[in-house]
This record gives sequence, C-alpha cells and structure tokens, in this order.
Amino acid sequence: MIPAAAREALAASLGAAVRFDVPLSRYTSLRVGGPADALVAPADRVALGRALELCRALGLPVTVLGNGFNTLVRDAGVEGVVLRLHRLCALRRDPGGDLVAEAGASHARVTRYCVEHGLAGLEFAAGIPGTVGGWVAMNAGVPAREIQEALRGVELLDADGRRRCVPRDALPARYRSGGVPAGAVVVAAAFAVRDEARDAVRAEVERHLSHRSRTQPLDVPSCGSVFKNPPGEFAGRLIEQAGLKGARVGGAEISPVHANFIVNRAGASAADVLALMDLARARVRERTGLELEPEVRIVGREAA
Repeated sequence: MIPAAAREALAASLGAAVRFDVPLSRYTSLRVGGPADALVAPADRVALGRALELCRALGLPVTVLGNGFNTLVRDAGVEGVVLRLHRLCALRRDPGGDLVAEAGASHARVTRYCVEHGLAGLEFAAGIPGTVGGWVAMNAGVPAREIQEALRGVELLDADGRRRCVPRDALPARYRSGGVPAGAVVVAAAFAVRDEARDAVRAEVERHLSHRSRTQPLDVPSCGSVFKNPPGEFAGRLIEQAGLKGARVGGAEISPVHANFIVNRAGASAADVLALMDLARARVRERTGLELEPEVRIVGREAA
C-alpha cells in the first residue's frame, strides 16, 4: 500500500489525474484484476513526465497498463502507481512520411486512420489488440510479420522523466519482446507507411479482420494469446492436442474456438485464469516435453 504521505503528495501534484484503490477489472480486456493502489491517467506528455518524476522521488513502483490488453492483473491488485496512457492517442504524418502514433492510440484508432488516409504498411496489425505502446513493448505480431519490422523509432521517457528518441536498430527486439529498456515508458512510435488507394488498404484490413473473426473468440472477454509459440510449433495446437479445449476453472475457460485463448465466461478471477494456465503448461509438458512460456504479462501482488 502507498503510505499516507505519498498519497497526499500524489493527490496534491496530480489532482484529478490520480485515483486511489481502483479495481483494475474495469480496465483490462479480460475483466479480472484487483485494485491499483493509485491509478494515474496523464493528460499529455508533460503530465506523464511529471508523474514519473514524482513516483521516482516518492520511491513508488510504476506499472504501465495501456488499455489493459495482453495483461493479467492478479486478484490482490497492483502495488504503487498504475499508468493508463489512453489520453495520449494522437496520430500524425511526419515530414518524412512516417506515421507517428502516441502510445495510447488503440489498434482500432490506428487502423481507422490508415484506412481514412490511404496509408499502407500496417494492415497486418489490424485487430491485434492493444495500444501502440503495447505493440512496441511486446513486439506484437502475426506469424508472418512483427511490429518491429514496420517500426522506425520510439520516443521514450526514462524513469526520471528524461525524454529520448531511440531508432529501431538500437532496440534489441526479439519474439514478443520489443527491447524497451527496463523502467522506460513508450510515449510514441514512428512507423514506415506508404501512400496507397484507400480501397486497397481497406480491403487488406478487412481480410485480416475476417481471418481473426473466424479463428479467435472475439465475442467474449480475453487477454489475447496466452502463451508464446514454441519454435516450430503453435501453442494453441499443443493445448488442443492435450485435450484442453473447453476446460474450465471457475468462470475461466480455455476457448473452444482457439486453445491459446482463455476467456472469461462469467465472473472469472485471476486465480481461475492462472490455474488454467498451470493446467495447460503441465499437460503440454507431460505430453511433449515442451515448456509453454506466457505471452500474457502477469502483474500484481501474490495473494497473501
């Protein structure tokens, strides 16, 4: 818990941008998770920098939530300050032709902007849930392509609020990791795009969205893919072959549509989801000897 003096300092400095003891189930795509000690939604980059400086001065840990995709918040909640960057969502074309998107811009917002302005190059990302910051931090992607391939560079704020711009080649990205330095927060990213007929961009986006709607459980709350694909394999196929499609613990279920998705059928807890993850890992390990590695980011306190 945040000490009373630190709470007072946060409230005095951040005003309406900070709230305390906020249930994070309201802000995660899986609709589970305990409270954040403090939830901060900066209005702009200046406010974000001020919040980071204050957290450092107060010795408070910081967790970036974005729009709550690809994240599982434990039931005991998150210590310190949770940052939601959804208000940092501007999009623009820079003089060199790249698309510059702030970290809080959602996948849907980026896709709409590209279609409306006839910008090709990011169609593969249509429907990858989350925000630009999350895309970059986890090097999100599909089997054929990753965000890193379209990335030009990233604007970061360090833990002390210092701004720096980092080119793509300076980020040691790998599968499902964008190589963002520990403690740094993604503020914006630049992507390589090219001019294209709007109808052509729209058609390619619709093709990707149609594939997702056929193969993923988009009609129920989930956090997206739960496990990384092992080399040469697919996590969903391994879990399905282990006979776990439709398996349930409490209100959580391994989706009958895609076995690498755990969905919230009704009133699931984070403990339910974690139990299903443990079951999937154990069954796949017993059957194949392979160890499934979580793709979903697990944050928060362990239960007492």
